[in-house]
Amino acid sequence: MRRNEREVTDQAQIDRILRDCGCCRLAFSTQGAPYLVPLNFGFQRREGKLYLYFHGAHQGRKAQLAAQRPLVGFELDTGHQLQPAQEACGYSYFYESIVGTGRLEPVEDPAAKREALGIIMAHYTGRTDWAFPEQALQQVSVLRLEVEELSCKAHRPDGR
Repeated sequence: MRRNEREVTDQAQIDRILRDCGCCRLAFSTQGAPYLVPLNFGFQRREGKLYLYFHGAHQGRKAQLAAQRPLVGFELDTGHQLQPAQEACGYSYFYESIVGTGRLEPVEDPAAKREALGIIMAHYTGRTDWAFPEQALQQVSVLRLEVEELSCKAHRPDGR
């Protein structure tokens, strides 16, 4: 990392940034060009590892790439704010971002699917009491990304 003073390594701060993010972008490697897709997500730490959860259709390009090329990159960002200055070169931008790599795997077990969907819903609503009908579970695909590498940076107005 070039700007070491912006590196965030504290797990509590990283988790706070994850909670503040509304979108996770997954980057798949394809044969012709990268494929980047923005997704709703949820996250969980379990046994010292970070997992990201996503949902979607059983078919389509994302589903196909997840099955064929499960090693992905990901990116999340939040806290966007322009820092103006008197001169153009003095401008800066405040942000918090997380980038990394991981491996996707499908979540097939109905109980694990319910848990993963609950994690996604809790991320956006704060609620943990959601019920998922069996038919809905059958119609949705759930993916779990086990984070292998992660880098977090922040440039904040308060200098932290």
